[in-house]
Amino acid sequence: MRTVALDFTRTGWLTTFQDLGRSGTEQRGVPTGGAADQHSAVVANLLVGNRRDATLIESLGGELAFVPDADVLIAVTGTPAEVTVAGSPSDSWSPLVVPAGHEVRVRGDMSRGTRTYLAVNGTADAETLLGSAAPDPRMGFGQALVRGSRILVRTEFRGFARRLFEAPLFRLPVPVPRFDHGAWVVDVVATHGMRSIAGIRELIEESVYVVTPRSDHVGLRLAGPVRHPETDTEIVSHGVPVGALQIPHADELIVLGRYRSLTAGYPIVGVASRASLPLLGQAGPGRELRFRWVDRETSVRRQARVETGLRTLGRATAEAFGAVGFTAPLLHTN
Repeated sequence: MRTVALDFTRTGWLTTFQDLGRSGTEQRGVPTGGAADQHSAVVANLLVGNRRDATLIESLGGELAFVPDADVLIAVTGTPAEVTVAGSPSDSWSPLVVPAGHEVRVRGDMSRGTRTYLAVNGTADAETLLGSAAPDPRMGFGQALVRGSRILVRTEFRGFARRLFEAPLFRLPVPVPRFDHGAWVVDVVATHGMRSIAGIRELIEESVYVVTPRSDHVGLRLAGPVRHPETDTEIVSHGVPVGALQIPHADELIVLGRYRSLTAGYPIVGVASRASLPLLGQAGPGRELRFRWVDRETSVRRQARVETGLRTLGRATAEAFGAVGFTAPLLHTN
């Protein structure tokens, strides 16, 4: 085991430590938080031999750049991005060996998505709150990285035994999502709250909604047509899940994110399917969204296909690393 330092020379608009969020804290009133695009975060970690829930870097907009003081194994995922090592183009969504002293630069295509993820093989030295490195500014736990920040990573990676100019080492079954330029389609499962608003199912299904600049880590605020309950009957506050489609008193539709308040007294007319949540995590201001109603069985089946792809990637990565003489001690495929 050795310790590698990453010195950040650029950090874009907002760059933070991240992971998959807190476990078991919502019963104590603390949102789970975690990476907005959990699919990209998991894939990044699997590609470098880490556990799915290992700490990594989430960057929102601008350019991310750093220099390691020893050879490291990294992966960049998320929105399509230009990745260079010492000025030479490199691949995203793939394991990438970076030699000591070479600057890595990552510039995501913000017209396609909002976030990029950087995973480094090993264990990053990051503070935690309730067992997670995920930031929660409302609790005074910012976790932001700035220009000049230094991250220490404990790793057993020491490079691969291969000669220059050989064919690429890895051709892995990486489940890369589509980041289309047009409207994104989000699968939604209806809830009982729909019954309180006449015609809302048809209205949402037939409309296009636009993410507004007022959106944040709590939820996406969408401009588009909505309807409200015909009566003024008070709604008792109730628990709300990640991905809930909420209609407040204002004329807007809100899709709640991983940092939402855990209870609300507004109508919840649907919940985005688990397989669609990473897409919502990449939606920025100006993005058009359409909603497609699906039943629970379809939602579960689509998430099962996603999980199968991740398990396949985990096994393939472990086999590929083993074939070139590197055993990633943190890798698992669960």
